[in-house]
Amino acid sequence: MTRHRVWRGGVLRSIGGPWAVASGAVLAVLFLIAWPACAQELEPGAYTVSPVGARFAGGSYSLNRGDVTFDPSLPVEDAHATVNTFAISYGGAINIAGRSGTFLVALPVIDGSVSGFYIGQFTQVDRHGLGDLRLRIGGNLYGAPAMSRQELAAWKRRTTVGASLTMTVPIGQYDDTKLINLGTNRWAFKPELAVTHNVGRAWMFEVYGGAWLFTDNTDFYGGHVRAQRPIGSLQFHVRYTWRPGLWLSFNSNFYSGGRTSVDGRLNFDLQKNSRVGGTLAWPLSRRDVIKAAVSRGAYTTIGADFTSLSVAYQHVW
Repeated sequence: MTRHRVWRGGVLRSIGGPWAVASGAVLAVLFLIAWPACAQELEPGAYTVSPVGARFAGGSYSLNRGDVTFDPSLPVEDAHATVNTFAISYGGAINIAGRSGTFLVALPVIDGSVSGFYIGQFTQVDRHGLGDLRLRIGGNLYGAPAMSRQELAAWKRRTTVGASLTMTVPIGQYDDTKLINLGTNRWAFKPELAVTHNVGRAWMFEVYGGAWLFTDNTDFYGGHVRAQRPIGSLQFHVRYTWRPGLWLSFNSNFYSGGRTSVDGRLNFDLQKNSRVGGTLAWPLSRRDVIKAAVSRGAYTTIGADFTSLSVAYQHVW
């Protein structure tokens, strides 16, 4: 009886008889594609100061499409992914110990497809459903106290220092008999520090530094334990504002880390990647704004080299 080797959970195992193509091609893809693409974030204006009591709600659509780069020793070729994400969000500005702060809740619905050749055989997997919930709370540490609308209008924007904590809650679609899921079946936390500096009323410079930290998925593909090391990230944004609500930002980032293991055996999937892009905000009225963004991979070692397009609408009251 002929025996074949299939990549399963980062370990090469021998199996007998005819083997399912899906068990091979899709497996390795899982380790390198996170549906929320958390480390690839480019978020200009995340620490913008707002008047206490302001609330906002909105929706967004993003398209991520591109190739996936693997460890050269793996027999995977022409791996490609397309991910459509629809999200609704709600948030607001709050007073945190006398400093300006914000909170945000976002829930994604995802339609994704992954395809590739494993030892010359083509496989495609599609997933549709709910992703993991995202929560974020942030506050200003220096430069911006909690302010009313009137106080904010008179405030001279200079240098501010902020901090935030983002958390993903594992409520997304997950099945331990499947190798690719929309939910991650684990918690993730991202503490972050940010410095913003305003030059006049037109230019703003932003630098964010943080790290994603992950709990273990203890029910990975048939009861195995999948762990992931932290992913450190830096974001850089340069924004020009013509008038309130109308601005353009150039964005870039770099993120590194995230090596995974299954049952303690390390995979060769260390990430050292960067992205560049731009964001345009256009006010529809005093309370409504639409944002359009585009970004692409500037440098990719292991991971997904996506081109991303997104459109978001936000209503403020």
